[in-house]
Amino acid sequence: MKKIFVTLFALLAVGFASAQSEIIAKFNEGATALQGKNYTAAITAFETVIDKGMDSEDSKVLTCVTTAKKYLPTCYQGVGLTAASQKNYDKAIEYLTKAAETAELYGNTTAKQKANMILAKVYQVQGGEAFNAKNYEAAVAVFEKGYAANPRNTEMALNLATSYCELGKFDEGMAIYDKICKMPADKYAAAIEKAKSLKTLYTNNKVASLQQAGDFDGVIAMAEKLKAATPALAEKIRIEALSGKKDYAAVVASGEAAAAAQATDEEKSAIYFLVGAAYNAQYNAGGNKDAALRDKAIATLKKVVAGDKVEAAKAALAELTK
Repeated sequence: MKKIFVTLFALLAVGFASAQSEIIAKFNEGATALQGKNYTAAITAFETVIDKGMDSEDSKVLTCVTTAKKYLPTCYQGVGLTAASQKNYDKAIEYLTKAAETAELYGNTTAKQKANMILAKVYQVQGGEAFNAKNYEAAVAVFEKGYAANPRNTEMALNLATSYCELGKFDEGMAIYDKICKMPADKYAAAIEKAKSLKTLYTNNKVASLQQAGDFDGVIAMAEKLKAATPALAEKIRIEALSGKKDYAAVVASGEAAAAAQATDEEKSAIYFLVGAAYNAQYNAGGNKDAALRDKAIATLKKVVAGDKVEAAKAALAELTK
């Protein structure tokens, strides 16, 4: 009986050694394929190594498994890049997504970040075709995925925000612009300036649309949403809406704070013109009898020193000082 057990043990040892050799050989096969940029073959080999060797207690096999896990995301990434170069975006996205997921599964943060950066660029190119054709709904569907993969791809983020705004999704667009504006200025200065410019453009467009509809309360509500991120712009559109409502008391009450929030003489002058006009309207409404209102109108309109309201302010002052 003892001889039989010895023979059985010997057979098991031979089988174990054979399995071990097969895994190591398969790893070498994968490494050779990877070196030759045959990523598909490398994937097959490395997946086999991981699957068959992960429960091994042999140190050599476990080393092969660990190394296979390290390079498997690179292989998926290689297939994805090749597909992207051939404009096969669906395949590129499939394999780059696998690269990121596999890297995360095996704790390879660097590989995950790299895969997601490339994945985002693929989405950027794919969505860019729809964006350039002004098919903003299709562009959003793609850019949203790319933004989720890499929100620091500012070019795509700007296009996503712009697509939202073009679709009338103002709040969604503003949220993306605001996130860009909060990014480190030393690295993303150009993107931040672009975001600020586009935010102002689409805000002004939205304000104009609401004003045209006579919805001044809608403008004021929008200003409240913008106040935390862009106080100067929020104060400007708020006071313009109050002026449109002819709520002159509110214009006067908020005038100095609104002017103080502005950064340039042109912007401050535009606010002072509205406040001066509000004082003047109150003065006229009272039958031109309240000299204090007249003096306040004159003093405020004299602060209009720059921008496109200067001539209008001079004309109003001429009437008030006859």
